[in-house]
Amino acid sequence: MPEGKIVKALSGFYYVLHDGVMIQCRGRGVFRKNKITPLVGDEVVFQAENERDGYIMEVKERKNELVRPPIANVDQAILVFSAVEPDFSTVLLDRFLVLVEYNHIKPLICITKMDLTNDNEKQAINEYADHYRNIGYEVLLTSSETEAGIEGLTPHVEDKISVFAGQSGVGKSSLLNVLRPDLELKTNDISSHLGRGKHTTRHVELISIGSGLIADTPGFSSLEFTDIEAEELTYCFPEMARESENCKFRACLHISEPKCAVKAAVESQNITQYRYQHYVDFLQEIKERKPRY
Repeated sequence: MPEGKIVKALSGFYYVLHDGVMIQCRGRGVFRKNKITPLVGDEVVFQAENERDGYIMEVKERKNELVRPPIANVDQAILVFSAVEPDFSTVLLDRFLVLVEYNHIKPLICITKMDLTNDNEKQAINEYADHYRNIGYEVLLTSSETEAGIEGLTPHVEDKISVFAGQSGVGKSSLLNVLRPDLELKTNDISSHLGRGKHTTRHVELISIGSGLIADTPGFSSLEFTDIEAEELTYCFPEMARESENCKFRACLHISEPKCAVKAAVESQNITQYRYQHYVDFLQEIKERKPRY
């Protein structure tokens, strides 16, 4: 039977790309029975008599998957955050980074709307960008309006499946429109009442950009750490993972343990205070999480 990649999921249909042809498929009932949900990015086996009437027979093993947005086999997560409108949020960025690190997906931080910043805002964003670069993350400062910085993004998407992720209104669709103008993706302004973007992307779809594929995903503004255990959280903060090797106790959680190398690094400003505080808050959230049965 033929094989292909799911590039779009919408209204119960899965659109499978096979030899340059899009086949509209449904999932077999066995998937519902076994609680398997095909995801965009899945490599699948299917059968079809024509381009409109196919069935997915098998989902190949995934190398990773995300729940929100629902996508599989991602090589890279492009975390899109605006400098302003909505304001840049380190706590939300760190939530995204924790999830991405936990799923062993390479992150790229892309800060948009730099053209809208005043001098003080621009200075603050540049300082944050330096903090994250010092950790080891790549950070791009861009503007879809002026197209500044966009040329730095293009090489990163070649030959990869990338997911654009970020809260609503940060300019994900605008970035994609610059990368591929023929898309003409719908964009909306920030809601003045809610202070956040209106949702313009309603489903997950892989879009070809050069030799790469990018998933434009529905915007969202919260993430839950449903699968991460307390002792795993350190390893989702690369700078803390490095320092933790020097902690006195192997199972150190960097809260109240003696001779904690991570806390010492915070005191010496080798780890930023806000990143450590986010770690503490996330750890408490994980500890208070209701057990799953």
